[in-house]
Formats: sequence, C-alpha cells, structure tokens
Amino acid sequence: MNAAVGTGGVVLAFVAALSGMATVAYGLVRRRPRQSRLMVPYAALLLGGAVVAFAAMERAFIQRDYTIRFVAENGSHRTPLLFEVTAVWSGLVGSLLLWGLVLAGYLVMVLWRFKDRLRDPLLGWAVVVLFGVSAFFYGLMMGPANPFARFAPPLGFEGDGPNPLLQNHPLMAFHPPMLYLGYVGFTVPFAFAIGALITGRVGEGWLVATRRWTLFAWGFLTVGIVLGAWWSYEVLGWAGYWAWDPVENASFLPWLTGTAYLHSVMIQERRGMLRVWNIALLCATFALTILGTFLTRSGVIQSVHAFSEGSIGPILLGFFAFVVLLSVGLIGWRGDRLRSPGRIDSPFSREGAFLLNNVLFAAFAFVVLLGTVFPLVVEVLRDRRVSVGPQYFNRMTTPIGFVLLFLMAIAPVLPWRKASAELLSQRLLWPAWAAVAATATAALLGARGFEPLLAFALGGFAGGAALRQVVLATRRQGLRGLVGRANGGMVVHLGVVLIAVGLAASSSYLRDSEFTLAKGESATLAGHTVTYLGVSVVERPEKQSYVAAVQIDDVGVYEPSINLFRGAGQSVGEPSVRTSWKDDVYLTLEQPLPGEDGVAVIRVIVQPMVSWLWVGGALMALGTLLAAFPGRRRRPVDPVSAPIVEQQDPDGSRVPVEVS
Repeated sequence: MNAAVGTGGVVLAFVAALSGMATVAYGLVRRRPRQSRLMVPYAALLLGGAVVAFAAMERAFIQRDYTIRFVAENGSHRTPLLFEVTAVWSGLVGSLLLWGLVLAGYLVMVLWRFKDRLRDPLLGWAVVVLFGVSAFFYGLMMGPANPFARFAPPLGFEGDGPNPLLQNHPLMAFHPPMLYLGYVGFTVPFAFAIGALITGRVGEGWLVATRRWTLFAWGFLTVGIVLGAWWSYEVLGWAGYWAWDPVENASFLPWLTGTAYLHSVMIQERRGMLRVWNIALLCATFALTILGTFLTRSGVIQSVHAFSEGSIGPILLGFFAFVVLLSVGLIGWRGDRLRSPGRIDSPFSREGAFLLNNVLFAAFAFVVLLGTVFPLVVEVLRDRRVSVGPQYFNRMTTPIGFVLLFLMAIAPVLPWRKASAELLSQRLLWPAWAAVAATATAALLGARGFEPLLAFALGGFAGGAALRQVVLATRRQGLRGLVGRANGGMVVHLGVVLIAVGLAASSSYLRDSEFTLAKGESATLAGHTVTYLGVSVVERPEKQSYVAAVQIDDVGVYEPSINLFRGAGQSVGEPSVRTSWKDDVYLTLEQPLPGEDGVAVIRVIVQPMVSWLWVGGALMALGTLLAAFPGRRRRPVDPVSAPIVEQQDPDGSRVPVEVS
C-alpha cells in the first residue's frame, strides 16, 4: 500500500509540475493572463503530491515496510524510531523526495506572497521556472531514481539500517533539512532572475522581490553548514569539524556565491550598478546547487557524506549544463538592457569595497571549485585517481580569508561614493583599538605564531567595526536599532568573527595524545587531568557498546564508547566532549582491552575555543533574522508591481527599469 500511495504521489506531482509549466508558459506567450491564474491549482496539486509521496515513505520506514527496496536497504527493526524517520533523507532517492517537497513548499509560498499579482509576466515566468525544476526532479523519481521500487524480502528479513554514522547522533534530524531549505531556497531568486531576463525587466524591482527569499535561503544554508560541522565534530571521532571534503565543498560553494550576491546587490539597489554581475551570481549559485547535487548523489566521489552510487549522474550533469547555457544565453540576449547607469566614483567608497569583496569571494569559490572537481577531471581524462588534500585548500584560502576579514572592518565605515582620510580615521579608531586589544590579550594568554596572531588582530578589527555600528544603532533607537539589513548584517559579521577566531585558535593550538590506562590511572594533557574509571558493556537492540567512564579534572565523568552495529557488522567509535568557553577536552575510546585487567587506550584532544564556532553560527542565524525585516526608516515596497519607466543611460540609449 505504501508503495502504491507513494508512487501515486510522485506521478501526481510530476504531472502537476509539467502541466503547470506548459499551461502558464502558453498563457504568457499567447498573452492570456487569465490562463496564468491556473498556476495556483497546479501548485496545490504539486504540493499535495509531494506531501503524499514523502508521507508514504516516512510511513513505510516507521512500519518497516521492506517491500520497498529503499526501506529494505536503509531500515531495520533494530533502528530507533528517530533514526528510522531521518533515514528518509539518509539515502539517494529519499533525499530527492525531501528536495521535491521543499521545492513545492517554496512554490506555494511564492504564490501566496504574490497572490495579488498573479497576472504579472515576471512572476509568471518565475513560476514557470519553479514548475520546470520541480518537473525535472520528479521526472528523476519517475525513472532512474524511483523511491518506491519494489523488493521481495526473504523470510525473516530485518534490514541492516542506515549507515551507522547516520544513526549515531540526533543532529541528523536537523542538519540535512536545513541544508535542503538553503539549497532549494536559492531556486526562488534564480527563477525571478530568469523571469526578469525573459521579460526585460532587469532593473531593481526584481531584486527587491527576491531579497528576503535569498536572505532566508542563505541563512538556512549557513545553519545547515554549521550543524554539519558540529555533527562531524561530535560523531566522526577525529575532533575535526571541516575537512574540505567534496560534499562539504558542494554546500560551501553556493554559500560563497550567495554571500557575494547579498553584498553586491546593495550596490545595484543604491546605485543601479553591477546588474550583469548580480544576475550572474544568482545563476551561478543555483547552478552550483545542481553541481553539488551531482557530486552528492552520482557516486563519482567517495565520502562519508555522499550517497550510494546511482544512475542519475549524467542526467544531473546535463541539467547543470542546461542551466549554465540558459543563463549565459539570456544574459547575452539582454546585454543592452543590463548596462549600468552608474559607475564607481572612487575605490575608497562602500561600493568600491563591496566590489573588491565580490572579487575575493569569487576567487575563494574558484579555488574551492578547482580543488573539488580537479580529481574528477583527471580521472576522466587520464583514467587515474588523484587527490587534493586539505593542505591545498588551507594554503590557497587562508590569504583570501585574511583580506576578507580586513574588508569586514573597512566596508561598514565607508560612505557611498567617496571617503575622506579624516572620516576614515575617525570611524576606524574604535576598531583599531579593538585589534590591538585582541592581539595583546591573545599574546598574554600564550598565543604564538604569525597566522593565528594575525587572525586575532583582524578578528578584533572586524569585530570592533561591527560592534561600533551596533552600539551606535542601539544608542539611537534602543534594541529596535538592531532590526534592518545594515545592523542585522553587523550581527552576522560578529558571528563570522567568532568563527574565524575559533578556527584560528582550535587549529593552531590543538594538543593530542593517546594514553594506555588501567582502571584508576590518570594522565595529564594541556593542564587537564583525565582518570580512567573502567569500561562497561551496554546492550541495545541495534548495537553493542563498550562504554568507558573517564573523569576530567575531578569535575565530571564522560563516556566515550565503541559501538558494534549488529545489522551492518561495523564498529563505530562515539566520542565524548567536555565543552567550555575556553577549550574542549575531546575523548575517544581507541581500544578497550577487558582481557588485560580493564586496560583501555584513551585518546585525549584539547582544542581551545571550539565552542566559539557554534556560538558564531547562532549569531549568524540571529543576524540573518534581524536583517530580513525592514528597519525603522525603511518603507516597504511592493516589488512585483514596481512600475516600468524609461531611464537614460550615459550613452544616450533608453532602457526600461523598475522603480523601487
């Protein structure tokens, strides 16, 4: 029954998406605005089919319906309920169901938001794009990635359950959905960008229409990346949170281009500049989400984050190529209307700083993209495997990160058009003192080395600039001064500074050692004393666990363990972490030896300021929320109905733009 209902939901969603795309596009081409109103029932049918399909798969996992192949491969009677629920997005075809559900939800939200402007051609073409992307993904589920393929389980079949690493921490319930909300969310601004190019309304009106959609997609992706780093830290047992894994990079790439867009779009809204650049950034961001989907779901890479091999790799790669060619073709077609009426008056201005910021983010994205796809290109062309390690990424991206931190301090204090030396010296006084104080404090606490001290100095500089802006805003308007794009952005900057400082400290001053301890013995590392109290065996339906009891600094007892998962027959270590604002003490049980009088090998890792990463991520999420709402002095604009007027370019030509 689950398979039949789920298949029906997939078919309904595919037919609704395809029919909606064709119907709305036909109405737009034939100039029949009434036909465009049919987008609402088609979107409702699409969402209904998506909900039915996803709910059927969840029900199948909860009921352990092994007549569905995907459930048989990823479910088990021994798996706890929470991880049966999360198993839906722990595999290839189930993740596509979540993708389709989120995209259908976004489409319905767009139509609800602009319900009074359903006859607007720009909105109509954006909806056509959203229907088209939905049809593509549900088309995959109709063919090579069928989530409800049937299976005949043998008598007594109980399933192996998900990958043991994916049923070992509750963060699996939050990390992937947040990533999908971010990944899929970028489809909305991309659709509006394509609509603007098709209709020729390439001024500033469509930017206002998509600003919050882009901001929320970026915020969800940010939270998803931070939660993924936290999951890696808590689960994988290596005390790391970022390894430049190809799948990690796949989520980081659209974040970089999306961040560049959120900065440069302010120049277009304010000065009418960088139109081509902004549309190109949005198209690149969406294209990179498709490329990330290809890397994650095609089986071309080996990663703990990647799904099993499937047959959809060439199809995804083809769709990626189609998106790139469509975007480039439309931008070339509208090149005359994309000419900017303004120009940068001085490099020492806010728009000049934002332009340099964009160049650096583009360089950052190129470095990461090159390191990610280079091994795949070499394998295709020369039929041999090569690897690009973290050393390449660290060496190439660290200088860019330092310059970005410097710009984070400079850009917020620069005025538009042109800045004087006197004005800059006044506004940078507080940030400069903050940089001195941060460097001196770090040195007094024992920090050494050029790169970490430079990171602390630039972090203090950027943090001082952001804090200055926040203090001035709250002094003028109280806590309401924090609301709005400018000051919410400063809260995001503070979060970035905390993450940068945490990265510098935790990676530069890590201490790591293994100790072979008998029961009652102690060892000391970096000022912390650990005492081994013994090991116990815990039996659970899904696993058998060797759990060590380790006391840290005579304060608390922590329990690293080794888990033997019965279905997969695989041993997986589970670390235990004592967290504080100053440092983390990270424990892993390397080898329990009960036959040798309870002797065990305990690995102890001490890393300073790791918790600042998670606090910084929370601040970035808060800043995103604050930036999404208009400030006190900002008047709301109806973005879709922004009137079209003619504006004269410097060369004398007249082009239509929207007034925002």
